[in-house]
Amino acid sequence: MILVADSGSSKTDWMGYSPTETINFSTQGINPYFLNAQDIFKIFSKKKELSVFADQVKEIYFFGAGCSSPDKVEVISNGISSFFTNAYVSVEHDLIGSAYATCGDQEGLTCILGTGSNISYYDGKEVSAGIHGLGYILGDEGSGTYFGRKLITSYLYHQMPAALSADFEATYQTDKETVITNLYQKPGANIYLASFSRFMLKHLEHPFIINLLEEGFQEFIDTNIKDYKNYKDLDCHFVGSIAFYYQEILRRTCLKNEVRVGKIYQKPIEGIYTYILKKEGLMA
Repeated sequence: MILVADSGSSKTDWMGYSPTETINFSTQGINPYFLNAQDIFKIFSKKKELSVFADQVKEIYFFGAGCSSPDKVEVISNGISSFFTNAYVSVEHDLIGSAYATCGDQEGLTCILGTGSNISYYDGKEVSAGIHGLGYILGDEGSGTYFGRKLITSYLYHQMPAALSADFEATYQTDKETVITNLYQKPGANIYLASFSRFMLKHLEHPFIINLLEEGFQEFIDTNIKDYKNYKDLDCHFVGSIAFYYQEILRRTCLKNEVRVGKIYQKPIEGIYTYILKKEGLMA
């Protein structure tokens, strides 16, 4: 059996291949900046259905957020290998997986707009290392954490329109002390921030939300896409829940900036899975 995984900070999507079946399942996000190898082993151990075929898995191709340095790759590899003891494990950055899913063998830019945000240039064979992806404190422009932070600060500063503020209060029933505790004293601050971004979907027609999205996407374009001098000549693909659910405003903002939008996927796992199986000669 071969397993392929695409992981963000919030969720990991898995697909598995064997001659007799294709399987799909999900686990929590597996990011080496927030988890160690033992934590990763525990994630698999909690899913009892995995123990049924754990010994059958011979190859695992994992693409994940935070897997950009040898030490972080080792954390993921050790955690996976401790559970899937018979498997060869390959660990790559999630940008590489997203490039495989969106670009295939063609040149292009691949952007991630999910819990976090990032961008890479893909020449059709390799992903070039970039200077972006600074995380939710220094970067993550246009991401779930970015918009969650904007929403919660506008609410706490009483800058949110009254009707929105009332619904925000009713939805989350939170206050300054609760927010600070979750951000500075508990793990998963990025996921906590990103959870507030779902509020935008409920009020997508409100001018405040439209403006918030336009400003966030514009900041991502200015900070990330426009760093590539030939961006106007390349297809620019997007993956992630933020890109997918707010794609109308994303497309409109890209058009204003002469960014040529290509594919927009909520989840790149199926594209990555297909690419890997073709590479392995298991799919035409």
